[in-house]
Formats: sequence, structure tokens, C-alpha cells
Amino acid sequence: MPKAAHWYGLAGLVIVLDQISKWVVLENIRFGETIYVAPFWNWVLTFNPGAAFSFLADQPGWQRWFFALLALAVSGWIAVMLRQHSQQKLLSLALTLVMGGALGNVIDRIRFGAVVDFIQWHAAGFYWPAFNVADSAITVGAILLVVEQLTVAKQKENS
Repeated sequence: MPKAAHWYGLAGLVIVLDQISKWVVLENIRFGETIYVAPFWNWVLTFNPGAAFSFLADQPGWQRWFFALLALAVSGWIAVMLRQHSQQKLLSLALTLVMGGALGNVIDRIRFGAVVDFIQWHAAGFYWPAFNVADSAITVGAILLVVEQLTVAKQKENS
């Protein structure tokens, strides 16, 4: 049975993959450069001082520390939850992905004052805001949390 340490290790792997991917991008793509990958996908290098979808990105800098502290607080809460629920695999996986992604972005906020984003999807002239591996982990984790909660609700309903 998984222990909390296993989940923490997986969160660490998410952080490492996120930071390696950002290092590769920072070494190979200039700020604002766009590299075509496929008809729906580009590599770009942007820095997002805000949150998802550049929320509060236009603020004078306080948001850097606000979002870093918020992510650290949420990650601390998740660490406690993982200790209490480490046997619940879907819940723990979801929380682990959110924690790993959040901490990956905290590292950027501390190092650069903004989050390094580099994946850009687009279709029919519409462009999704650039994102990164950490953002992807957070998104998948959030989706798994919803699935887990719906599964638990259905099990309670059937019992």
C-alpha cells in the first residue's frame, strides 16, 4: 500500500520534469519566439507574472508573493491530506499532481518573478494561453479530483 512518502516522491518527479522542461526552453527559445510544431501547437517562451490565464498579471508585483504563498499553503495542506489519505489512490494521485505543479510554479516565481510558460495550442485562429508542465499537472489533478468526488458520491448513493 502506498505511503505518503511515495506520493511526495511523485510530486518531486513532477517538479523535476517541470523544471527540466523549462530549463530546456530557456536554453533554446528566445523570449517571444514562436516555433511551429504542428497545425495546432507551437513552442513559445513567455513569462506570466499572474495566475491562470494571466489573472492579475498587470499588477505591480505583489501578486508574485501572493501566489507563491498561496501555493505553499495549499501544498502544505495537501501534504497533510496525503498523510491522512495515502491509501486512497485516486485522491492521492490527484492531490500529488496539484502539489507538484503548484511547487514547480513557485520555483519560477521565486527565481524569475513570473512563471515560465512555453506550450501554446491553437485552432482556427484562436490561441489558448501558453502553459507549462506544472500547469498541466495541476489541470489533470483537478480533473481527477472531480472524478474522485463523483465516484465517492455515486458509491455513497448506491450504498
